[in-house]
Amino acid sequence: MAYTVQEVANLSGTTVKTLYHYQKVGLLFPNSVGENGYRYYTENELERLQQIMFYRELDFSLEQIKSAMESEPNRLDCLDAQKALLSARKERLTAILNTLDETISHARKGVPMSTDEMFIGLNKEAWGAALEPQNEHLQKEYGFSIDTSTIDVNTMNESAQEAAEFMSFMAKSLADKVSASDEKVLSAIKKHIEFLKKNMEIDAKGFAAQSHFFLTDDFHRGMLENQQVGLSYYICIAADNYAAKENS
Repeated sequence: MAYTVQEVANLSGTTVKTLYHYQKVGLLFPNSVGENGYRYYTENELERLQQIMFYRELDFSLEQIKSAMESEPNRLDCLDAQKALLSARKERLTAILNTLDETISHARKGVPMSTDEMFIGLNKEAWGAALEPQNEHLQKEYGFSIDTSTIDVNTMNESAQEAAEFMSFMAKSLADKVSASDEKVLSAIKKHIEFLKKNMEIDAKGFAAQSHFFLTDDFHRGMLENQQVGLSYYICIAADNYAAKENS
């Protein structure tokens, strides 16, 4: 059975533009091209596309995918290799998610988390992978990125736990309709800034500026809004209130 490029796009959940690009870079060619110029694909091409999409899930570049598939022409061998890679990623992400769930749970209860639990799944490689989407955004939009080669795992884990506790508190305060100028909220910001000072030069004015950046930047605003609708705005207003109080 033959499929048009649009049918393949619909079946695979990709786009016609992507399929054309795969052909352009020599990764996936149609089985035939009709007199009307339509591209037609068969089961063989669909199987190859499936392999490509598996590799894309592993964040392989198109060049890496092409090289991998050329060195593994046997489909079963290729699938076995992809399964092994995806299984390893699944295990690492599961460990990280479990640690994050535990961190959030402890933060909400106000109970300290044991250091043995705190670092499960979070090694240097995991942090590099976790920061990759943010780095891609920063590089694309602002021309710089976080240097993941110098990551100190203990520092990152400590910062992640503190940030989770702070964001959890702010999200709960917003949900409970606590004023952004409430003393408890301002006290939480003060504590958070004092923690940030361990690793960076920041004051009330700098934190307010950072909060404004998170509000206006799509990537960072999305991260906050996914946790609690309105959180980016709430933190921004609270940060301004704290800065005004400090400068008064």
